[in-house]
Amino acid sequence: MPETERPEALRGSGGRPPEDGRIAATGAGGAMDLAASEATTLERAPGAPGGPGLTGGGPSGKPRSLWSDAWHDLRRNPVFVISGLVIAFLVLIALWPSLIASGNPLSCDLAKAQEGSQPGHPFGFDGQGCDVYTRTVYGARTSVTVGVCATLGVALLGSVLGGLAGFFGGAWDAILSRVTDIFFAIPVVLGGLVLLSVVTSSTVWPVVGFMVLLGWPQISRIARGAVITAKQHDYVQAARALGASSTRILLRHITPNAIAPVIVVATIALGTFIALEATLSYLGVGLKPPTVSWGIDISAASPYIRNAPHMLLWPAGALAITVLAFIMLGDAVRDALDPKLR
Repeated sequence: MPETERPEALRGSGGRPPEDGRIAATGAGGAMDLAASEATTLERAPGAPGGPGLTGGGPSGKPRSLWSDAWHDLRRNPVFVISGLVIAFLVLIALWPSLIASGNPLSCDLAKAQEGSQPGHPFGFDGQGCDVYTRTVYGARTSVTVGVCATLGVALLGSVLGGLAGFFGGAWDAILSRVTDIFFAIPVVLGGLVLLSVVTSSTVWPVVGFMVLLGWPQISRIARGAVITAKQHDYVQAARALGASSTRILLRHITPNAIAPVIVVATIALGTFIALEATLSYLGVGLKPPTVSWGIDISAASPYIRNAPHMLLWPAGALAITVLAFIMLGDAVRDALDPKLR
């Protein structure tokens, strides 16, 4: 068909477009225009995928991103809501423990050693006559601080090393893979007994540094695999063909699409780090008195479990609830960010 005749051939009867807005035509050009018109009509329909009538679209009819869709699912997940409330409460008392505990965790009275619950002291007293309730509340500050700082350090170091190895490959990837194998061969508890036994500081930073030192290989492998998968996508190849630099591709295109598995693993690892700190403190190589820690209190109460079980049950219960809350939060985030589980 000559190019000058096509506009007339694409018109409806009477030289006007059809009333339903579609293009009546035969031939390749008309078929393409008709398909485009139908696609537009389907996209704007209330029940169409990505339209306002389905969960795949927002109020404006535009499809949500991975993060907004994940947040939409998380808000309706009771596991996330419950664990989030528990964690929010733990963070609150870690920042301001005096809101619910007015006493001093280091103030003790030997005359009240191992006594049970009393008015004003609902959890009783420990072997030194210290208020178990106050020490349990203040112990949340130490555990949350260690867990958050260790997780941030592990996530940052592991993501940077693993992301660079997965993006550039070659000798850097091979060297990093062998180094991670070496660190994976070191038992965590045994490594803590060896490395922390020579530390005399009672602050949390030696314990945090040890966790970062032995914890980054797992995050590194997760980040490496996510970057390798992301850099094979078409949008990365298109950006490279348009002349984008490696730094721009890594930061603008790969990182936002490879960070989800790192967040999931880091969230679950936070609870693991809290449990590890308590284990090392229980063994006497982690935090040391006068630092208030659930692991220290559990270690001090274990010989009296038959005569005064309350000394052990309250700090151990607080530790178990905290670790469980972070693990449940990580599971909920994983379910929301993994498209295969939808």
